[in-house]
Amino acid sequence: MILRRTRRDLGADHRLLLGSSITLLVVGQVMVLSASTVDSLAHGRSPYALAVEQSAFAAVGLVAMLVASRVPLRVYRRIAAPALLVALVLQLLVFTPLGLTQGERRSWVALGPVVGQPAEVLKLGLVLWLARILATRQDGIHDWRTAAFPALPGAVVAIAATAAGHDVGTSLVMAALVAAALFVAGAPLRLFAVAGAGAAAVFLAMAAAAPRRIQRISDWLGGDCDPLGSCYQTTQGMRALASGGWLGLGLGQSRQKWSYLPEAHNDFIFAIIGEELGLPGTLLVLALIGAMALAMIRICARHPDPFARIVTGGVLGWVLAQALVNVGTVVGLAPVIGVPLPLVSAGGSALVATMLALGVVLACARSGTGASQSPAHPPVSSPGSAAPAPPPRSIRTATDTP
Repeated sequence: MILRRTRRDLGADHRLLLGSSITLLVVGQVMVLSASTVDSLAHGRSPYALAVEQSAFAAVGLVAMLVASRVPLRVYRRIAAPALLVALVLQLLVFTPLGLTQGERRSWVALGPVVGQPAEVLKLGLVLWLARILATRQDGIHDWRTAAFPALPGAVVAIAATAAGHDVGTSLVMAALVAAALFVAGAPLRLFAVAGAGAAAVFLAMAAAAPRRIQRISDWLGGDCDPLGSCYQTTQGMRALASGGWLGLGLGQSRQKWSYLPEAHNDFIFAIIGEELGLPGTLLVLALIGAMALAMIRICARHPDPFARIVTGGVLGWVLAQALVNVGTVVGLAPVIGVPLPLVSAGGSALVATMLALGVVLACARSGTGASQSPAHPPVSSPGSAAPAPPPRSIRTATDTP
């Protein structure tokens, strides 16, 4: 009975995660179409050029998510280490002549006509590898040495490869991903204290290495920055939210997207949502992200397989940290560090990687329902049902030898 109830609950979580993520994806496509028209025109392209590109990425991501949701968990266990290794190699290509720099960050790789951000793939590879390692150490996970090695050294290598390209935002999200995976695995709390102190020191060193980044952080902490200088983007984002008011200006009626707000279709698309759709639009986006988080929390709590729980926890930390940092940046609660809003902001690499990761979580939920594999134990008979017949015994005859 308990097994049957767990499978039914995981089936409901599967539907909640699938429905909320696809709904958020649709909202994102509509808002990218609205927010990107001016930027497309400014670059001499069709007003719908960026929206069409994003729709193509969404289609690829949707197919990837649905395919990933049908893959058995044993396949993900098997490919975890190779996936991390391949993702690390792709990330290191950033520092070769194939790498591209945008602003302060060197985070992109151009392979012919394809330009991508390998760090997004590295997140998923890191999640799978951590789950594979930590799931095999459940017996001694409460010992900090068992929990830390080799999980933390491997995570440090992945985060360092990303941080070397001055991508603070993605590095921060990866650190949250690692913390969530360790927490779900059952690592001792003192490990988080030591690792957190080390991570804080590393991020402070990264900030100190870039004067512009230090200026952003000091302006954010001081609260007296120049609204026409270093705080221009944050000021324009908050102005967009304020001008939207309760009900918004209407879809497509944003004023800030007319070159007043940089990255209106990307990192600051939440501000455009508030300006055009008002408070209901922002609450809808937050509610959908909350529904996704709730579904993943319930999968973590209910799934019997530690590998599935840790994968789900890692993806939860990834998506939730990214959403909180993005929204916090728009409303002025965090410095501008360039983190997109999951499933909403424009950007092909982030969108496809996030949907692929959600597909893996859907596979975890589906495996717990018994839809993709036979149950590990035979079904338990109810009190009123007949007991299963015992296996037939061999009949000895007089001619048989003892």
